[in-house]
Amino acid sequence: MPISARVFLIDTRVAQQYCHGKGVFMESCLKVVDVYKSFGAVKALNGINLEIRKGEIHCLAGENGCGKSTLIKIISGIYQLDSGHIELAGKQYTQIAPIESIMNGVQVIYQDLSIFPNLPVFENIAFNSELAKKKKLVNRKELRSIAQAAVEKIDFKVDMDALMGDLSVADKQLVAISRALINDAKLIIMDEPTTALTKREVSSLFKTIRDLQQRGISILFVSHKLNEVFEISDRFTILRNGENAYSGTTGELDENKFAYYMTGREFAYETFAPLKLSEKPVLEVSKLSLNNVFQDINFSLYKGEILGITGLLGSGRTELALSLFGAVKEIDGDIRVNGKKVKLRKIRHAIQNGIGYVPEDRLSEGLFLQQSIGENIIISKIDQLTNKVKILNKKLRKAEIEKWVKNLAIATPNPSNAVTTLSGGNQQRVVLAKWLSRNLDVLILNGPTVGVDIASKYDIHQILKKLAAEQMGLIVISDDIPEILRLCNRILIMKDGRLTGEFQQGDVTEKEISDLLLAGI
Repeated sequence: MPISARVFLIDTRVAQQYCHGKGVFMESCLKVVDVYKSFGAVKALNGINLEIRKGEIHCLAGENGCGKSTLIKIISGIYQLDSGHIELAGKQYTQIAPIESIMNGVQVIYQDLSIFPNLPVFENIAFNSELAKKKKLVNRKELRSIAQAAVEKIDFKVDMDALMGDLSVADKQLVAISRALINDAKLIIMDEPTTALTKREVSSLFKTIRDLQQRGISILFVSHKLNEVFEISDRFTILRNGENAYSGTTGELDENKFAYYMTGREFAYETFAPLKLSEKPVLEVSKLSLNNVFQDINFSLYKGEILGITGLLGSGRTELALSLFGAVKEIDGDIRVNGKKVKLRKIRHAIQNGIGYVPEDRLSEGLFLQQSIGENIIISKIDQLTNKVKILNKKLRKAEIEKWVKNLAIATPNPSNAVTTLSGGNQQRVVLAKWLSRNLDVLILNGPTVGVDIASKYDIHQILKKLAAEQMGLIVISDDIPEILRLCNRILIMKDGRLTGEFQQGDVTEKEISDLLLAGI
């Protein structure tokens, strides 16, 4: 019997005992049995087995490229499997169409949420329902009634006439969940639902997920955030390289073992300790203010250190980063770089003073998606790769691209490929390469590991530690408190537009920081 099949059978027995002890229904909601799927010579899924039981929260985990998305698309009928079968409501399917998957109660909430940003909430919720009925005329009153009934199922309070594009990411998630419930969902698949959510919004989403579970709805929760996996999931299935790596209950593994089965690597998690700090600050900020956003910001950054700034959404943390990068003009106060007072009223001014910025949204702000990996790497240095008549030196260009692909271990067979062909972690390395080619003094990183898998997160942390050891000054802005505690030697707390606390690494715990951020809310 193949290893994957044995793992599946063992896991089924464990699940039966576990679910019985938890009072979860024994009936299977979904079975994926020995499923194979190839794209040309590439084996995306190689004998995958998965079982989700009615009323359970099951985590599907794995690195980018492990086969999670392919498996979801097979379950939802977008892709057709090569061999094996899936079972829904006790019926076997060797091929399944999207409408059959939906009729069996499968609803998928993708990362992009598949919304219409220019339409109001009630139309977004009820649109699919009306489309399925093939109505030629739309009754807006009926749409509103359908939408209202849907949001009441999860006790979601929202303005039905608000445009979807104006909602927070958390509220968009709840709209997507409400829409799924219209079609009598039995299994809701959530693909990386917490990527853009704050800790408080994640807690609210988890409450909604548990409420759905109490109603007998199964959840397939796709994530690589280990703390969330252990908090929300009853059981989990880990994929690696298109194969089953491990299945079990969340009580069976700790985070280190979980990461090992995901990646095949063991990680030595160590907190960052600066090797050497410069005697004088590389960056000094004094009484920096932006009307109605942040006030009286004061801090210094030294070469060789990684300074962390954490705060809730709306604390002013991103606007502060943009101000230091010259993207905000209306700031008051003083900024000094290497002791020299500077005015950063344009991005060009920041770059000229040796400051780079890695944005939180790499897709819309950090990359030129229609361009190649190589073009994205050299874009910030292109003026230095041209001759006097502004003709690009192809030899220098090639050498620069090859240097950073090698130095940052960007996984690509050809840097001429589009940057969209890369995983999230490799795209982030491209954004880093773009700035590192400038020989910066200061690098500001806003959410440097948002949306990347465990291995890429670890590798990016190692890159940042190496940059600090080479005497660059780094500022990491994140609401991922464990990341801040592990990566930064000094931590600033930002709340309501002000810096309200400063701690050295080791002097504060995750809970203490969370309590400070949530105090009075």
